[in-house]
Amino acid sequence: MNYKLLHIFRNTPFGRETFLQSLYFCKTINAFPVVYIPKSDKFLMYFSNDAVQVDLDHSYLTSPDTAQSHAEALFNEMDIKPMFYAPKNFTASSLPDISTNFDYLCCPRSVSDLSSKIGLGHIGPKVRRIIKHATFPILITSPVYKPWESISVFFGGSKNAVTALRLGLKTAMSSGLPLDIYTLMEKKDETFYRELVKNEGLTEPVSQLSRQWYFYKKPDFNTMLYEVPHNSLIVLGAYGHGIIRDILLGSKMEQIQSTVTNNLLITGPHCSISL
Repeated sequence: MNYKLLHIFRNTPFGRETFLQSLYFCKTINAFPVVYIPKSDKFLMYFSNDAVQVDLDHSYLTSPDTAQSHAEALFNEMDIKPMFYAPKNFTASSLPDISTNFDYLCCPRSVSDLSSKIGLGHIGPKVRRIIKHATFPILITSPVYKPWESISVFFGGSKNAVTALRLGLKTAMSSGLPLDIYTLMEKKDETFYRELVKNEGLTEPVSQLSRQWYFYKKPDFNTMLYEVPHNSLIVLGAYGHGIIRDILLGSKMEQIQSTVTNNLLITGPHCSISL
């Protein structure tokens, strides 16, 4: 299948790093990157249960005359055929409708800093909302371009964690890279999580594709984060239950965002993954 990733291009040095990461991701999993160069500072994404207006900061409109040539140069640098997206429908003259018929979407940690200053250690509210409603995984890139050489799945046992595990396995199959699983146990033992994987019919692919399954007790949260390889793609589910939910979109969000600079591949509650 020809998987496609949508990338919103920002014609700045920071945007270059983000786009290089999208290109590397696509090249590694054999997907096709598609670039949208915004001509206005906002757009709409219509999901089945919500419409999200994304307000971009002004840096996305930097030097429009060179944006496409810069994007094409980066495509060529990674030896990937350039593909660009042009919206066909507009809710208003300056409010294009961006298709959600993609398999992945790349987002920086924030797409707007109009309401408040959002550092690299935070996930902006609009990005959270996209994660919450998207039917596809969201790639949140590291601050600078950094190739990843393994896959690390955070598996906490929730429904979304199972989706993330499927995505991790799928990424391992398409990339040929090793996969590790990290579980922070909450009032359960290893047997509970292994049985959960068995009940989901994932025991065989986990056995075939995973290199190691690490289990940690709840107080060892920081140890777990430190032991995830710095050059690994972290795959996890958002809006789950317990600690793993808190990691991304709850009380521990700032901690992991300021602690872990890895690339993140995130599945929200409406994301569906099949092997």
